[in-house]
Amino acid sequence: MPRTHPPTGLIPILATPFTDSGALDLPSLRSLVEFQLAAGADGLAVFGMASEGFALTADERGEILREVRAVAGDGVPLIAGVNGTGTAVAVEQGRQAVTGGADQLMVLPPFLAKPTRQQVIDFYGEVAAATGASVMIQDAPGVTGVPIDATAIASLAAVPGITSVKVEAPPTPLKMAAVAAVAPEGFAVLGGQNALALIEEYDNGSVGTMPACEFTDRLRPVLDDLAAGRRGEARAAFARLLPLIHLGMRPGQAWAVHKEVLRRRGVIASATVRLPAQDLDPLTARALDEILDELRLTGREQAAA
Repeated sequence: MPRTHPPTGLIPILATPFTDSGALDLPSLRSLVEFQLAAGADGLAVFGMASEGFALTADERGEILREVRAVAGDGVPLIAGVNGTGTAVAVEQGRQAVTGGADQLMVLPPFLAKPTRQQVIDFYGEVAAATGASVMIQDAPGVTGVPIDATAIASLAAVPGITSVKVEAPPTPLKMAAVAAVAPEGFAVLGGQNALALIEEYDNGSVGTMPACEFTDRLRPVLDDLAAGRRGEARAAFARLLPLIHLGMRPGQAWAVHKEVLRRRGVIASATVRLPAQDLDPLTARALDEILDELRLTGREQAAA
């Protein structure tokens, strides 16, 4: 049975590895899952923004879920992104994800035909009821053009099955504080945007973060230091990661950045992306070279080693 409690902690969004020819690379996917678990991830997410979920077929989504669950085992929370552009498609994706072993659904609002505020509320309620799953609202107006205000999120938090929100509406710390002030106890607020404002988010009500997956082993000690009250150490380590975090948000090339880092670290075999994602241009590649040299981010070493 899927978990019904909301997710918390460090939950990286898995990249989707492809071969040089663009086919799904299952050995690299298994390697990627093993890397995340060794690095101290509290859970895993698939089909998020950093996963190239927009470029995956329904069959591939099912195959990915099965592989990730098989490698991670039953004890690791698994979140599946749902990005259907209408209720029927979102329900179909959600049911497939639950059947494939997902514990929670991270659901974008419909965005091609812009919904009204009430339609957004109705949409999430229908997806939760139809799938029987634990639902996370993905509040990402920069991508969808669909704002979800704090009061609407609080209303949705009272709907059975809706247990959390991933806030990606900048400035995220302010939105998190607003949501935390009105949401019921036990409703989880998590951050995205590649952990760009991680420490401020935790200061303002966040209980988790869902960044890209190439630096999980470097982000784990930041969260541990923060939880232990070692704020100075946490801030210093986080500041060193910021250039990589920023580069991993570059429009059009973010997916190539994530995969190139993973390739250089020996986690996946190829940095191939699918259209409309873009390959690295020479300027971005040079900037990434400098950042990785400064971080000494090569090989599969973990912070705990």
